[in-house]
Amino acid sequence: MKDRKLNLRATTLLVTTILACTAPAASRAADDPQDKIRSVVTQVVQPVMAHYGIPGMAVGVIVGGKSYVLNYGVASTKTRTPVTNTTLFELGSVSKTFTATLASEAQVSGHLSLSDPADKYLPSLQNSEFGKVSLVALGTHTAGGLPLQVPDNVHTPDQLTQYFKEWRPTYAPGTYRTYSNLSIGTLGVITARSMGQDFSELMEQRLFPALGMNSSYIKIPAARLNDYAQGYTTEGAPIRVAPGLLSSEAYGIKTTAADMVRFIEANMGLIPLDQKLQRAITDTHTGYFKAGVMTQDLIWEQYPYPVTLKKLLDGNSSAMIFNATPVTAIVPPQAPQKDAWINKTGSTNGFGAYVAYVPGQRVGIVILANKNFPIDERVTAAYRILTTLTDGQH
Repeated sequence: MKDRKLNLRATTLLVTTILACTAPAASRAADDPQDKIRSVVTQVVQPVMAHYGIPGMAVGVIVGGKSYVLNYGVASTKTRTPVTNTTLFELGSVSKTFTATLASEAQVSGHLSLSDPADKYLPSLQNSEFGKVSLVALGTHTAGGLPLQVPDNVHTPDQLTQYFKEWRPTYAPGTYRTYSNLSIGTLGVITARSMGQDFSELMEQRLFPALGMNSSYIKIPAARLNDYAQGYTTEGAPIRVAPGLLSSEAYGIKTTAADMVRFIEANMGLIPLDQKLQRAITDTHTGYFKAGVMTQDLIWEQYPYPVTLKKLLDGNSSAMIFNATPVTAIVPPQAPQKDAWINKTGSTNGFGAYVAYVPGQRVGIVILANKNFPIDERVTAAYRILTTLTDGQH
């Protein structure tokens, strides 16, 4: 009970409310919107943090192509260390968007084709049902009924290979969406194999640096451990994600709100990047399937813009995560759209994240918290913030 009171006190008092603008100081005019942004975000975030006892949160906002980061509360209820621009949060399944980006880059560079079957890169699975599954099916959760998590009795790569050899699809591939860590995790494994490198090394030594993300890791180096926020369960117990089979590929990234703002900017084409990398990023917005109210891209999920909050809540509901959803293939695939609300949620036992952006409007948001709180609250908060900051256009 004492810890609960401390959490509520931390969130109510908001030990720190720090606004950092990533735009050059010279560009800050007298009518700079930072005061409005601070006010709007704080009014939305404070009640959510207080209600769910969230110790700390970082919110990155892009409005009109300019970016801001606001920090609230503490990274640890024990040390009372405030959340700052260097605080590292677990992304959970938002990590999947980076795996998709790496796979797309591998395709642009000629290392693989998303239309290829899995057994082209995993020859031990030739003549198996899983071996016939296309890479794009792995990246869109439409392989035919893979489970959400790695089965409890699968602990090693050899055991996973045996599992795939024995796997039989519940549905014809490309007919149902079943959200799965195995699906995107295996795409990550195949991508790394096609590029001849270790997956984590490709992320930390290739993709993150190319994006200018200097505080993003799968394995946090010793020099940055003090920046790693403590996560908390819904009951308030301290917890952090444990490494496991396919964790690096499916939910293993730790990063800052500032780095995630950079990633959103890259997805909206707002920063200079290598031409091939920019093409790869944009290609992840290709629409492959209609799944309920949303369009399934390569991991990213999108909605025609403008969009209602109800559609976003339906598309990000627990039913879409835990239940099989019938899909309709988009033939040919839908080219990347500027007028689309593109989003992804992510959770670990101790952290909650949400990312959304509209490329054509040059607006976006990232919400990172060191407690897993309901997805509908994350989506609603993001929608309220962006709607208010863009004068109700959403």
